[in-house]
Amino acid sequence: MPPATLPPTLMPPAHSFKLIVFDFDGTLVDSQAGIVRCMAAAFVALGLPAPEAAAVRRVVGLSLELAIARLLPDEAQDAVVEAAAAYRGAFLTWRADPAFHEPLFEGVSETLARLDAPEVLLGIATGKNLRGLSAALERHGLAGRFATLQTPDHSPSKPHPGMLRRAMDEVGCNPCETVLIGDTTFDIEMAQNAGTLSLGVSWGYHAPEELLAAGASAVLGSMAELPDNLTSLAGGQR
Repeated sequence: MPPATLPPTLMPPAHSFKLIVFDFDGTLVDSQAGIVRCMAAAFVALGLPAPEAAAVRRVVGLSLELAIARLLPDEAQDAVVEAAAAYRGAFLTWRADPAFHEPLFEGVSETLARLDAPEVLLGIATGKNLRGLSAALERHGLAGRFATLQTPDHSPSKPHPGMLRRAMDEVGCNPCETVLIGDTTFDIEMAQNAGTLSLGVSWGYHAPEELLAAGASAVLGSMAELPDNLTSLAGGQR
């Protein structure tokens, strides 16, 4: 009689990572249109010209206030708090619009399910505030998928390692057991600063060559490639 085969959800992972931390915007969720739209609305509300979409894409991943500070002209730096409040108001208005659309990237739900195992914990480290992140996870049916949620509410903005270190502390993992998945150099630099490995994704806000130059071990062409890349990356640690 052939040996019994375990169901996929009970199979031990082929990698040795205990904590897999994801960025959110640009990695799991395609929120580019909404971010550009709300940033433009915030600037216009302050009587300032809307920043170019390309400039907005460059700062996604930072905390909101830091992102806005980088976009504001030097003479308007005292408007950061007011602009951040205007952005949050614009986002609430956009979220209530029937046309609101902020989909998961292709393969995200399926890949997260494939990674689900008793030995593996998933987390998020994002520039979003906790309220916005929690609402987005609920909207996508992912509220119970992640063991740790890290935001600028309790840690400095990326690329400071605070969010990633806090995630490891919360779940009891060390850097060699942790990997970060992200789409910007801020993500990769955060991982470097925290002493963990990282993988970039090709569909987000910064180019693959930038992610590799920042220290990413590899750049995924699709989310479906993640499990195999984790196996290869963990093998390289041994």
